[in-house]
Amino acid sequence: MSDALLVATRKGLFRIRRGHDGWTIEHADFLGDNVTLKYANQRDGRHYAALDHGHFGVKLHRSNGAGWEEIAAPVYPPKPEGIEDNDMWGNPLAWTTARIWALRTGGPEEPGVLWCGTLPGGLFRSTDHGDSWTMIRSLWDHPKRKQWMGGGADGAGIHSIIVDPRDSRCVWIAVSTGGIWFTDDAGATWAQRGEGMRAEHVPPEFTHDPIAQDVHCLTQCEAAPERMWVQHHNGIFVSSDAGRTFTESTGVQPSAFGFPVVVHPRDPDTAWFVPGIKDEKRIPPGGRLVVTRTRDGGESFETLTHGLPQSHAYDVVYRHALAIDDTGERLAFGSTTGGLWVSEDAGDNWSIVTHTLPPVHAVRFV
Repeated sequence: MSDALLVATRKGLFRIRRGHDGWTIEHADFLGDNVTLKYANQRDGRHYAALDHGHFGVKLHRSNGAGWEEIAAPVYPPKPEGIEDNDMWGNPLAWTTARIWALRTGGPEEPGVLWCGTLPGGLFRSTDHGDSWTMIRSLWDHPKRKQWMGGGADGAGIHSIIVDPRDSRCVWIAVSTGGIWFTDDAGATWAQRGEGMRAEHVPPEFTHDPIAQDVHCLTQCEAAPERMWVQHHNGIFVSSDAGRTFTESTGVQPSAFGFPVVVHPRDPDTAWFVPGIKDEKRIPPGGRLVVTRTRDGGESFETLTHGLPQSHAYDVVYRHALAIDDTGERLAFGSTTGGLWVSEDAGDNWSIVTHTLPPVHAVRFV
């Protein structure tokens, strides 16, 4: 069971440790900087932090024995002369890294491999722990890539990456908005997955088109890789065939909308979500902050409230801001209003660590 958390926020990366008196803030790195993503390579102990310096661009840092060192951030190739590449509004799409939105290590036989998903939709691969990056041109140059649309970020981006623990050549990515894409040859070729998902905000003829799906988060059960869960703009979906087809969970209260999902590492039927109100508003339903949990593969859901604010709560939990440890019993999440909560019993009870963090982008156990 992990006794430490790293929390990436709008104004720094905070280390939270569990001691005899509970969870407390131990120290902060990059204090005052916008840390948009935190990722830990569990195989070699390296940590990665992505920073958004606004006018000065995106930076990537890697831990070493003495602290942090800046390493190469993925860089887009020059845009060819005369090419038309427009965003969802018809404006020219800049071939520039606007955000590092996902990081994932390769398979156990690939010690230096990292995958990186970015805005505006480029996928990159490193074979040297992030010292250098190669764009996966087979995806960027795919003719359907121009059908991707912006979601909440107003531009398409890759936020979820899954590497199959049984075969590292098999990789899934999720795009908001552009659905789920899959390769079984380490990125040489790509195919769409996600039949059965439903997008109600598009013209009727595109409702079930895999490329029209606004997937907010994609995750996979470690012990049962065929089982995948999706928190979608239009609801909660589960797959039992590695993302080929999905089934929608219905009747989820108080809402089926949200951004994050985590799945129990050994029980593929158990997953957790943090619901919100979609489209015009971004607050918890009724001003009550809750976590929902299914233990039967999405057939039914429990609403978990103990220890969470049940009035005047305006917390939004981003897709990377809900975490589960390797026991499946300890969970944590952080919110846009600076709250951080931890559960020691699979979500039945929650305790507040702090109300005073900057807005939280990502939470990870280490």
